Amino acid sequence: MRTLQLASVTTPVRRWTLTTKLAVTGGLFLCLALASIALTLWVTWRLEGGAAAVNEAGRMRMLTYRLALTEEVGSTAQLEMQVARFQQSLQVLKDGDPSRPLFVPWDDETRQRFQAVQSAWSSLAGHWTSSVPSSPDNKVGELAEVDRFVALIDAFVSSIERQLAYWTAILNIFQMAMMVLAIGSAVALMYAGYLLVLNPVGRLQRGLERVEQGDFEARVDVDSNDEFGVLADGFNQMAETLQSLYQNLEAKVREKTAGLEAKQRQLAALYEISAHIAEADTLDEIAQGFAQKVRRIADADAVAVRWSDEAHQRYWLLASDCLPESLVKEEACVHAGDCHCGPVAPEQGMRVIPIQAANPTARSHCSQAGYQTVVSIPVNLHQRCLGEVDLFYRHDPELSQEQRAMMETMASHLAGGMESMRAASLEREAAVAEERSMLARELHDSIAQSLAFMKIQVQLLRDAVRKTDAGGIDRVIGELDEGLRESYSHVRELLLHFRTRTNEEDIEPALRTTLQKFEHQTGLKTHLSLEGHGLPLPPDVQIQVLHVVQESLSNIRKHAAATEVWVTVQQEPRWQFVVQDNGCGFDPQGQARGETHVGLHIMSERAQRIGAELAVQSRSGEGTAVTLTLPPRVAPEHLPDITP
Repeated sequence: MRTLQLASVTTPVRRWTLTTKLAVTGGLFLCLALASIALTLWVTWRLEGGAAAVNEAGRMRMLTYRLALTEEVGSTAQLEMQVARFQQSLQVLKDGDPSRPLFVPWDDETRQRFQAVQSAWSSLAGHWTSSVPSSPDNKVGELAEVDRFVALIDAFVSSIERQLAYWTAILNIFQMAMMVLAIGSAVALMYAGYLLVLNPVGRLQRGLERVEQGDFEARVDVDSNDEFGVLADGFNQMAETLQSLYQNLEAKVREKTAGLEAKQRQLAALYEISAHIAEADTLDEIAQGFAQKVRRIADADAVAVRWSDEAHQRYWLLASDCLPESLVKEEACVHAGDCHCGPVAPEQGMRVIPIQAANPTARSHCSQAGYQTVVSIPVNLHQRCLGEVDLFYRHDPELSQEQRAMMETMASHLAGGMESMRAASLEREAAVAEERSMLARELHDSIAQSLAFMKIQVQLLRDAVRKTDAGGIDRVIGELDEGLRESYSHVRELLLHFRTRTNEEDIEPALRTTLQKFEHQTGLKTHLSLEGHGLPLPPDVQIQVLHVVQESLSNIRKHAAATEVWVTVQQEPRWQFVVQDNGCGFDPQGQARGETHVGLHIMSERAQRIGAELAVQSRSGEGTAVTLTLPPRVAPEHLPDITP
């Protein structure tokens, strides 16, 4: 076990960084260059020392000839000085002088030649330093000996020169080697730079280009442990991460796209349902169109739209689509508990009812028609269930949470649309009732009173006929004729009021038409004056204003005994209508005629409907002024929809 554990231990790989590699390479070439320079300097130093030795040996040759000449013509002191100088030169050649530098490049030949020179010099020096003068014959021999000594010196110099030639050749070789080393170093450095820097950078650059082109499978070979190896490994990890993220991103984009498409389909379906509900004119159109559209959207086999009573005991089939005719007849009215559908509570939400597993005591006509599942969607409005929408499937549908929410939303749109239509119907009924009430008031305040008066006159006429009272008969007939004329006048006045139309932009044309008709009927002169420029009045406000003006004109015709009428309209800062006459006037606080009070009451009611203020100013013998002042900035959206 221990052996296996030891075998599994791996020694860490030594990491050679790029800096280390470059430092080692540069240091190696630097060492080679320094060694070459050192060898060159050493060889040059030896050549300089050898050249100095050659010069010194040449000086010895010159001193030899000078000694020979000094022996003949010079003094003994000069001769001894020359000998000492020659001896010094030999000692310098033997020992060398590093400061000059001067040293002999010794080898065997050079040593033999130098020893021969020393031996010959010992003989000559002894002869020159002796006090015995030489004979003429000896002088010839001495000269020959000097020539031989000089020849030995020349041989010694030749041996030194051969050594210098050898070291010069070595120096040339070193120079050639240095040139070759420089060229090789440059090539080696370039190759090392390519291997260590350019090639890894190129691989990384090619990898980056592939990643930029969308190829996230690009990888870089890791063949070293230096910084570029670390970069290559990091690049591979980055590419792998990008590939993973890109694959996940594609999946997320597809998921989000699918979700957006589903949302778009839901919004389109809701818009289609809302547009249909807004465009439909009747309840049947709303229900039937909704059934058709929801069947297509929910991919159901059939749809039934049911409406329930307040107690949720009976469910009427309001509309259906693709439902068999037999099923339509049987489910025209379903009682709660007799079928799988209903009763439904708002908090229950949508239900998926398996028909085969449902209550066996319920009616089985759905299963006989081939349906396996019924999806019941409550039609709720303000926590109140108005009915339900039943979706019939011949299979088991798989409904997601979004589909359930969308179907419930469509059902709520249906409830809102049908409730809006019901409210509009109630408003129309209220408007008709209001119109009938207004007609009743108008008839009661005008024609009914005249008819009641004529009824009394008819009874008086019968009494006068029974009594054969000719004067009474004529008087009653006159009263009846007057009553008929007055009733006819009231009818014409009512027709005038009902035929008057308003203008959506300006009330002036309607006022002028009203005054023209008033002049034509009564023969009274009228004047219309408009001041300022205000916002146009809404149509419902215009019609109420016209009725107040017409009622004021009617009172002038009946009671004022006037000759002229003035209608003044002020549009700024708020709308104000003043109807003034030059008639007899009356005392508003005193006992006036009942009919006048009825007319003022009707005008006050109309002013209250539009939030206006009505003021009546009158004095006996000074005419009457009726002022209608509207609230500031009356806008159509702030006013109730009141039909005249």
